[in-house]
Amino acid sequence: MPAIRHMRGFLVVMGNKDIIQITGIVVESLPGTTFRIRIEDGTEILGHLAGKMRIHYIRILPGDKVLLEVARLGDKRGRIVRRY
Repeated sequence: MPAIRHMRGFLVVMGNKDIIQITGIVVESLPGTTFRIRIEDGTEILGHLAGKMRIHYIRILPGDKVLLEVARLGDKRGRIVRRY
C-alpha cells in the first residue's frame, strides 16, 4: 500500500509502481524545455524537464545522458528527472 501524505492542502500518494525509469541520450533540444531522447533499445522518446530541474536551472544539452520516468513501457513521452 502506498504512503499517503498531506502537503499544503493536497493529498499526495507516494510510491506509484507504474512508473518505469529508463536511461537515454539527448539527441535534440526542442522548444519549451522538451528534448528528443534515444533510449537504449534505439527508439526515440520526447521528454520534458521535471520541476526540480527547472527550479535549480539544470541545463541539458544534446549528448547528455539522462534518466527518464515513463508511465508505461510503450509510452512515447516521459519526464527527465536526472542528468548524468
